[in-house]
Parts: sequence; C-alpha cells; structure tokens
Amino acid sequence: MAPEIVKSTLGNAAAPVVGASKNAYVTFLAGAGDYVKGVVGLVKGLRKVGAAFPLVVAILADVPVEHRRLLAEQGCILREIEPAFPCADADQNHTYVRKYFLLNYCKLRLWEFVEYERMIYMDADVQVFDNIDHLFELPSGYFYGVVDCVCEMSGDVCPQKLRWPQELGPQPPFYLNGGMFVFEPDLTTYHHLIHTLSITPPTPFAEQDFLNMFFREKMKVISPEYNLLVAMLWRHPEAVDVEKAKVVHYCVAGSKPWKFIGEEENMEREDMKMLVSMWWDIYNDASLDFNVAQRLTKGLPLSREVVVHYRSASSAA
Repeated sequence: MAPEIVKSTLGNAAAPVVGASKNAYVTFLAGAGDYVKGVVGLVKGLRKVGAAFPLVVAILADVPVEHRRLLAEQGCILREIEPAFPCADADQNHTYVRKYFLLNYCKLRLWEFVEYERMIYMDADVQVFDNIDHLFELPSGYFYGVVDCVCEMSGDVCPQKLRWPQELGPQPPFYLNGGMFVFEPDLTTYHHLIHTLSITPPTPFAEQDFLNMFFREKMKVISPEYNLLVAMLWRHPEAVDVEKAKVVHYCVAGSKPWKFIGEEENMEREDMKMLVSMWWDIYNDASLDFNVAQRLTKGLPLSREVVVHYRSASSAA
C-alpha cells in the first residue's frame, strides 16, 4: 500500500518569525574532509531561497579550526557534539553498506538541541532550490521524511525489496531516507534514543535503519520533491519531476558537486550535469556570502556565535 503523503497547508509561504527563532535548519559535519564545501553550499542555498531560519551545524571535535572559521564567516551557528555509536561490543567494521555510515549515528545528538522547537535536518550533500520553510508548520508529534530508494547501493529493484534487518524488530510501514527529515528536539526522546542505541546492534544503513525502527509508529511521509535522491533519475524516472524538486540530494558516488568529474556511471547524464551546475551557481555566487549587514532571517540576524559544546552525562560512544 502506498504511503499517505502529508502536505503542508501553507504551500510555499515562509513561516512567520516573531522574536528569537524557535525553528532552525541543521546539518552534520565531521573531520577535515571536503564536506565543508557542501555545508557552505547549503547555507548559501538557504540564503538564496529566502529561508527564514538559520542553519545550525552540528560538528565533531575533529572539525579543524579553519573549517569552523569558514562556516562562522558564512553565518552558520556551530554546535559541537560528542560522537554516538551502537552498542560497544558490536563489530563496527564490516556491517555498513559504506564504512563512513558509522559516523551518521551522531545525528541522534540533534535531539539534544532543545533551544529549538522544530528543526529540519539535511545532509551536507543536499541543496535547496526552493523555500521549504512551510515544513516547520506541519502537525507536531511526528517524524517526517521522504521514502527512500536504495537501489543504487543494494541492487534491489525498488525500496520495497529492501531486506529489513530482523534484529530491529517489526518492519516499519515504509522506509524513509535519513538525509532529510523534520523533527522536534526533546530531551526525553534524546535519552531514549541514546539508550536504545546502546543496546542495538549496527545494521547496513546505520542511523537510517535505526531512525526508521525508532520512529516506526510516528513517521509520516512527505512528497519526494523535498528530497530528490539523484539515483531516482535513472532508477525510477517515472517518479521524478526535476523541475518541481525543492531539495536535491547528491547521494550517489560521483555526484558530489564539489568533486564532480562526470566520468562515473550515470554521471554523464544531462540532467545530472544540470543539477551539479545549479549547485555550483549557488556556491560561486558571491552575493550569497554572509554579511553582518545582511539578515538571513526575518527580523533576526544570523550571528556568528561562539561554539556551544554539548557534553552528555550518558553517552553511547
């Protein structure tokens, strides 16, 4: 049975902002690699579409000073978090579809950001091409996301064929992608997440499997236009309308715009080249660079704050 897709009643209208922002976009960054370029592109993309809320970047301690400075200069709000991993006695080395998926469990720390009432998470390899502020007005109490397509990594013909890890219990009604979701920070939920993680074995898609398991009773599906996975262009072209895409997820190997060379499989496609070019247009647009005289939010400057450090008493690390 196809999932019921939740639609916002506000269309493309930006949500109002009164006083300090209770909403924020958020992404995650670890290490000294080139994903920092993705974060810069994302915050500039949000600025281009007139997003009414700031971008918070959850960073690990290993993000270098020069990358922190670059993000602060682009108006990002930095929040340093501790790592989060599955149960300590599990084998962390061979389980994941991609080895770096292990780090993605750190996303669970985002539920600790209770200074915000509602957040929209996006991976650093995501770009926004239309205003999505209206998603902050979705009914509360649910975990929202877009149904995933894992064909490119699993070889299966469609997401319904994905083999759900039996160790995670009953299979959820549908399977959401972990690269973009709408959620509500909450300390009770946060502690439950971290405790559950500490007794849960790792599975191939890491935090994505975990979030689908944890929120199986509270998940709601939103339209694919809010997280267009580029693999859909060739795996499920009948389900894709690129012109309507508000958010594009460059999630396939070879598709990261900042290191795109167009030689990998499917990267020679004209639609793929177009989406990469659109990303670069935003990244290279100097008019979108943060300026202390500008205001990204309505009535609230996106200030360069000192980094706030989150140190949890109970850790699954």
